[in-house]
Amino acid sequence: GNRCTKVITRSKTTNTRHSRSLTKVNSRCSSFLSFYVPTATLSTSLLRASATSNNENNPLENQDDETMDRDMAYRIMFNQQTRRRESIHYQIIAAKETEAMAKRMEESYPDRFTFHPTQWEKFPDGTDQIEIGGFYPHNLLSGEHVLFLASFHNNDVTLSQFQVMICLLQSFIESLTVVLPFSPVGTMERVIREGQVATAATYAHMFSSLPNCGRPTRLMVYDLHTLQNRFYLHGNAVASLQTAIPLLKRELAKPSQKVNCIAFPDDGAAKRFGSYFEDMGLPVIVCGKTRGEGDTRTVVIQDGNATDQHIVIVDDLVQTGGTLYETGKVLKEAGAASVHSFCSHAVFPKQSWKRFTTGGDRACFETFWVTNSIPTVTDELPVEDGIFKVLDLMDLVIHDLDHYSTSNGGLMPNK
Repeated sequence: GNRCTKVITRSKTTNTRHSRSLTKVNSRCSSFLSFYVPTATLSTSLLRASATSNNENNPLENQDDETMDRDMAYRIMFNQQTRRRESIHYQIIAAKETEAMAKRMEESYPDRFTFHPTQWEKFPDGTDQIEIGGFYPHNLLSGEHVLFLASFHNNDVTLSQFQVMICLLQSFIESLTVVLPFSPVGTMERVIREGQVATAATYAHMFSSLPNCGRPTRLMVYDLHTLQNRFYLHGNAVASLQTAIPLLKRELAKPSQKVNCIAFPDDGAAKRFGSYFEDMGLPVIVCGKTRGEGDTRTVVIQDGNATDQHIVIVDDLVQTGGTLYETGKVLKEAGAASVHSFCSHAVFPKQSWKRFTTGGDRACFETFWVTNSIPTVTDELPVEDGIFKVLDLMDLVIHDLDHYSTSNGGLMPNK
């Protein structure tokens, strides 16, 4: 009987101590959250616990509790911020080449996006005659968040779009977000002799010199070729660097997909994109160029084993595709079962993509994934032969618009 009484007493003491600890946690969490979260959002149990809490606890237990409190508070704040960001309504202005995406955004999410077509015309002398949508007969843009879908595929349209951005920022809008999926001057960030123009710097200067609407213009760019170019921006524009890697990871996660190895054409690509695939647990191959006789360069495998692997080569952009082709050929010669390729940006000057199609002299890839970051090119790709697959950026753009970062390269949620 005495032993039973002692057990019951010890159990009550333990429960009381646990109750006090839990009450203390809830009390501090309620107090901490009160600085950030409206009282109405706090649960009744938290508020009731706050009124009955006491201060007796172990110092070490306090440390753990505070960590738990903050984690809970940060989760609540993050969820609130996410809901707030996802409720912002944007007025869309688009370059002629990105109007298709603007229309799809409005059709898919009518409660979040309203597209206003713009008249991109020319006077007889060749100068711009532009009328931005959304201002006439009623001004629907002033005081609103504006999303501008840009496409800098040639100098003519680039200047026209800068003029529209200036006009928008002088029209009392709440904010301006510019989505420029591909920065065409990303590879021209330095010079080797005086007189050469580093267009990456001059474009950044033009963005930085845009008028101020009360907050900096947000410039969203995907897989910028030279990452340090973001620091060329200053003053009235801030770079928001995103990546299209989640689109590839979504493809690789499909049950029908056989790719089981990631390859990079050089060490730079490996350092930049390698961490994005760590959570997939796939083997990695790193290639590189070695210098031979007569200043010739040959692609070789520097690290990894290609034997019997189904490999996808990952890089940020493709021009004529010479390096990609040489990398794919070397991997096949090393015993790869199949070789595929992914590039965020399909530049393909002078229709050089034709060399990768069936029957072309560089037709070594079973699948060539690209995004529609350069619609003037990807709209021409012959997707019917099954080699080229164009991944749509739209949902990723919307996700990044709300969450600001895809730096972890994770799988974005299905929408």
